[in-house]
Amino acid sequence: MAKEGADMTEETQYMIDTNVCKEPVEHVESSGDAKEMRAVVLAGFGGLNKLRVTKKAMPEPQGGEVKIRVKACGLNFLDLMVRQGTIDNPPKPPIVPGFECSGIVESVGENTTGFEVSDRVMAFVNYNAWAEVVCTPVDFVYKMPEEMTFAEAAAFSLNFVAAYMMLFEVANLREGMSVLVHSAGGGVGQAVAQLCSTVPNVTVFGIASCFKHAAIRDSVTHLFDRNVDYMQEVKKISPEGVDIVLDCLCGDNTGKGLTLLRPLGTYILYGASNMVTGETKSFFSFAKSWWQVEKVNPIKLYEENKVIAGFSLLNLLFKHRKCSLVKSVMDKLLCLYDQKKIKPVVDSLWALEEVKEAMQRIHDRGNIGKLILDVEKSPTPLMASDSTETSEAGEEEEEPEGDNDSKERMPFIH
Repeated sequence: MAKEGADMTEETQYMIDTNVCKEPVEHVESSGDAKEMRAVVLAGFGGLNKLRVTKKAMPEPQGGEVKIRVKACGLNFLDLMVRQGTIDNPPKPPIVPGFECSGIVESVGENTTGFEVSDRVMAFVNYNAWAEVVCTPVDFVYKMPEEMTFAEAAAFSLNFVAAYMMLFEVANLREGMSVLVHSAGGGVGQAVAQLCSTVPNVTVFGIASCFKHAAIRDSVTHLFDRNVDYMQEVKKISPEGVDIVLDCLCGDNTGKGLTLLRPLGTYILYGASNMVTGETKSFFSFAKSWWQVEKVNPIKLYEENKVIAGFSLLNLLFKHRKCSLVKSVMDKLLCLYDQKKIKPVVDSLWALEEVKEAMQRIHDRGNIGKLILDVEKSPTPLMASDSTETSEAGEEEEEPEGDNDSKERMPFIH
């Protein structure tokens, strides 16, 4: 599947340090005085040409931190928005992107308890996840179940915690309720569908690109093409609407979602992927998306008994410091995993040096489930036709945004 993703991206190329990509992972691990590591670096906000794999100084854990030898990293639509610089208050480049990973504990800092060297763990990271080694506070680290693979662990944390908290902490999902979820084929969408199946008689309305329907049809109750008038289709089945709407698109879908809510229903916005159209940030797309948002009238909400909410797991963790709440959710999720009631869906595995191709696959809305950066994976050799021509300035010629606007769009994926 990764090969298929690479074939789709003729306008991208690897940024590979030849010596780095040939260096066996075992050599890095066995070298006791090694002070450098491979990492994906975002040199500046913009297109795919801003990403490269290089060597960086290896971090060491501070007090209360865990040092992890990374095996796999999650790749999300949020990372694409970080690359373009469309998120609020991004750190100043150059930066190492990535917010979640899995791996093996290599050492712990002073006054750090709960983990030992060689523990298999998954973790949230406030950037810097796309590297061979990361250090993160112990509050953001969780032990992996024995049967869980590193790829599954990297696909588990963000998607399932976000889905669980939206469904149960914000919207209070209960027996007999109905849920509408956009991007039903994405990582969060599949997590939502699986978690809904743990509650009796929950009806799930899934919105997804048509080519994904065959793969995900069994995971939802009713499945609709995102390019049709799904509002009318939902109302044919449920004239009163739905109890919960999970919106990762924003734009005109906000008004549609609010309209579909039943009395006492909850609409949750957790992304804004409609702002992303071309390879680089477009102020036109940004303005258009927000212009299409229906202006929320508090009096109307009061009269119709509707609830509107927003959710950002990363802000909840790193800004609002709700680590204990997230840990309690993770404990519940791991119990469900042990009971084989939930299981992360992995779309494909990519080498660090293939990060641009992987990111393009998300941009092209081609993934079903989660894309994973496999730190130990060797990159697939490129054919000559896959190379991208460069301009005189030495940067990749970016596709005109109008061409991208014609492509099928896919929701924001956590």
